[in-house]
Amino acid sequence: MDPLPVLARRFLDHLAVERGLAPNTLAAYGRDLRRYAAFLEHRGIDRADEIDPSVVRSFVASLSASTHGPDDASYASTSVVRTLSAVRSFHRFLVREGITERDPTVDVRRPRLPRSLPKAIPLADVERLLAAPDETSPRGLRDRAILELLYGAGLRVSELTALDVDDIDLDEGAVRVLGKGGKEREVPVGRHAREAVSAYLTRARPSLAGPRTRGALFLNARGGRLTRQSCARLLEMHARNAGIARHVTLHGLRHSFATHLLEGGADVRVVQELLGHASVATTQVYTLVTKEHLREVYLTSHPRARRRTARGGGDHGER
Repeated sequence: MDPLPVLARRFLDHLAVERGLAPNTLAAYGRDLRRYAAFLEHRGIDRADEIDPSVVRSFVASLSASTHGPDDASYASTSVVRTLSAVRSFHRFLVREGITERDPTVDVRRPRLPRSLPKAIPLADVERLLAAPDETSPRGLRDRAILELLYGAGLRVSELTALDVDDIDLDEGAVRVLGKGGKEREVPVGRHAREAVSAYLTRARPSLAGPRTRGALFLNARGGRLTRQSCARLLEMHARNAGIARHVTLHGLRHSFATHLLEGGADVRVVQELLGHASVATTQVYTLVTKEHLREVYLTSHPRARRRTARGGGDHGER
């Protein structure tokens, strides 16, 4: 039997070639399996058929109890669960390939995750953010187009930075997106985003383009394809300039896109298609957000449901 590092390499090659996973996803699998391999090596285990459920449980427990980084921060429950998921996938692959006879992760329970609901940005803050870029400069026009497209089409930042000029059809009001797992989808683009992208293409992109510029839609100052890190920095700058106190993230715009659609009456399966979620269960977390919002509005607004603010105060509260 091949050593564990060789088997892990075969598994990662399978994910890249057979399943077509994105480079960032492959890198995450690689990191998780390296942690697993280091744990097994420390235990003196160098063959896959020597691993039993107790070993996997010990690995999960050690990861949950360990710390990382200069601040000795504990691993988040989500990181532990993700690592266990990578280890499960690895062992299932070994069984399918006939390398091992059993999967030692079958009876290993994953740690319970606290329910974390995505936080949507209030519409007023979104509008202030979108109005923040200075549209008298090429970079301002570019940034406005980026922000409008992130919020107006609900794109992941990796999807946005991968866009080429040919991927957007302003006449039809649509953008062709290559999502996770190489799945392609077409997303409608609203009037504001169309106008912003059109202004960028005609008045800004030509001045940003350079000798080595290819088909990338959004360009940096050197004429190359804009990176996710650059998008994060420009968002932080415009949020600060707009006077938005809350922490705003690129993925927060995607959350807001979904939440605001559902609050406006959109069907959850339509939102699923727009976001490119493989399962509607992933999208349904946003329905929990809107239900909490509706309850909060009800409890603070309806005269027969308002919370008491003080004992014997003017608010009648619930009766």
